[in-house]
Amino acid sequence: MTTKDLPVTSPTTAELLTEPHHDTGPAHLVGERREGAELTARLWVPAPRAPERVVLRQVVDGEPAVTDMERVSIEPGGSWWEGPVRLVNQVNRYRFLLLESGADRPWLWYQRDGLAAHDVPDATDFQISPEDGLPQWVPDAVAYQVFPDRYAVGAASARVPEAPEEAFTRADADGPRTAEEAASTRTPPSWAEPRPWLAEPPVHGRVTGRVWYGGDLDGVAEHLSWIQDLGADTVYLTPVFPADSTHRYDASSFERVDELLGGDEALARLAAALHERGMHLVLDLTTNHTGATHDWFRAAVTDPDSTEARFYSFEHHPDVYATWLGVPSLPKLDHSSPELRDRLVRGEGSVTARWLLPPYEADGWRTDVANMTGRHGMTDLAHQAAADMRATMAQVERRTGRETWLVAEHFHDASADLTGPGWHGAMNYMGLTRPLWAWLSATEGEAAHLFDRWPTPVPHLPGDEVVAGARRYAGTIPPTALQRSMNLLGSHDTPRVRSVVGSHELQMVAATALFTVPGVPTVFSGDELGATGTTGEHSRTTIPWVTGADGVQGDEVADHGAWGEVDREVLAHYRGLARRRRETPALRRGGLRWVHAGADLLVWQRTHPDGDVIVAVARDAAAQVTVPLVALPAEAVGRVESFGAVGAVVEGEGTDATLVVSADGPGSVLIDLARTTPPTL
Repeated sequence: MTTKDLPVTSPTTAELLTEPHHDTGPAHLVGERREGAELTARLWVPAPRAPERVVLRQVVDGEPAVTDMERVSIEPGGSWWEGPVRLVNQVNRYRFLLLESGADRPWLWYQRDGLAAHDVPDATDFQISPEDGLPQWVPDAVAYQVFPDRYAVGAASARVPEAPEEAFTRADADGPRTAEEAASTRTPPSWAEPRPWLAEPPVHGRVTGRVWYGGDLDGVAEHLSWIQDLGADTVYLTPVFPADSTHRYDASSFERVDELLGGDEALARLAAALHERGMHLVLDLTTNHTGATHDWFRAAVTDPDSTEARFYSFEHHPDVYATWLGVPSLPKLDHSSPELRDRLVRGEGSVTARWLLPPYEADGWRTDVANMTGRHGMTDLAHQAAADMRATMAQVERRTGRETWLVAEHFHDASADLTGPGWHGAMNYMGLTRPLWAWLSATEGEAAHLFDRWPTPVPHLPGDEVVAGARRYAGTIPPTALQRSMNLLGSHDTPRVRSVVGSHELQMVAATALFTVPGVPTVFSGDELGATGTTGEHSRTTIPWVTGADGVQGDEVADHGAWGEVDREVLAHYRGLARRRRETPALRRGGLRWVHAGADLLVWQRTHPDGDVIVAVARDAAAQVTVPLVALPAEAVGRVESFGAVGAVVEGEGTDATLVVSADGPGSVLIDLARTTPPTL
């Protein structure tokens, strides 16, 4: 057998439509999700399947328990079954057994990743956890990521000096920098290399952390209308602590805000401005390492008997120590030190608590390198670190009455870190960014790499294989964690989505997916303008605000940025998608069902008691897909919003009505569905 002869394991459209469906959204799991509650699981079994018996198997305290489900309704397209799910453990796992005598496969397990005619492990069972103590604002949020140095310059810093001799002289080789070009009048530190506001960022090398454009926190505060108009209600800032770089992941202190960004007062002003608008602020903390100039590390290398020396792992004091990926300027923190835990993550006196309390009152933390935090050789304290942070945030919540969000950076499989009382969610690179890139990646030109050290470029895969992988991974993530994870098309650490997909049309397709799958859509500032970037560093472009005669950046963007032309059609699309999500409960809090997984066309359904939504996205022309409404099940089609070369129409009437999706090229369509009346519970 050759490689091309190997069978494709992804299901066809017909198989997806005749596969039983249950998701953990409110249309299929009914009841209040609190500790000790009993919920009603609803299972849709499409025709022609006709099981005589359906059994719900739930693991309780480590031991399986089985319950016969009740068939409560027979519809033209199938039947509804119901059974109880009890919230008795931190993570409650369950699946269904369909028994149908005379069928080709009379004995079938149904889990989150599909059907199996053999015994299966519990790992991809449906999962549900109590939502007691979880931030309830997060599933409705749209986040906007800001790299402070590159976003905007506050008016006080940007005003043009009156005297020509006050013009700033650049430190790099590109010549003098005039006052009109000046991004800031503040004096940069010795390590910084100032650049004009619209200069293209460097692609590689040590210079990437040194180039300084002068953005600050007052600049962010002065452009909140732009962020709000985009549809975002949560601002996630990359680190704001002082450091020896503009990315600031090499912090020299966690006790103050970098004066280059405006200092502590500027952060307090920004937080107040956000909260006045009903918006949220998420900060960035490096729990895995500090910079080599950090106060703690300086104390550690000076005195091997100091308390701070136990914050790090020294093989030979003072010059051989554990680091982040071998980078000497980023010494790794040792979470086995109780004193470190108390200062950084544990208790109201910790760094974690300080910036959540007045006058800053941040609404959460994005934790840098969370997948490596507390892990070094045979030591694994990652779950302890996450639990410490979450417990501290719960203390703050009890004191302030404000819910906070704890999200982990994780480029890879985060499933093992998302159970228990730790991270609320993760940056969903594995579940969305990577599969979507693989499907939409450009087939011409230089292929994108996920990050610099990755040995191969992003592959170009057909949709059925992408869906199979995404579906398998999603089956390992607790739904409460997926709902509170950041979905991204890219970030300050990756190439820009526009550079990955290679075209305006495919970025529009990617944006539709971003706003219509479970999780928190997170937009890296500039993506909404069609910005490009071939590496994480190259992606850290400035926003091309229109600058007045006084040097102050207004709240409108110019026609060109550092990358080239601003794409206003992409901007309108992002705004429209955010508005659509805000108006549609199914897109914010609904479950998900896959309807079609073709090479070039994907179709999924978001389920919710208030109405479902069908989403179809295409990367190229594809054969029509015909979906009987009774198989969904749905009674009627409402509004249809089409973008690009994808459309949908309803053919036939009554039980013969079908939804026909066509794709003549890249594009997407959103279709509202009225659910069939569910049986009385």
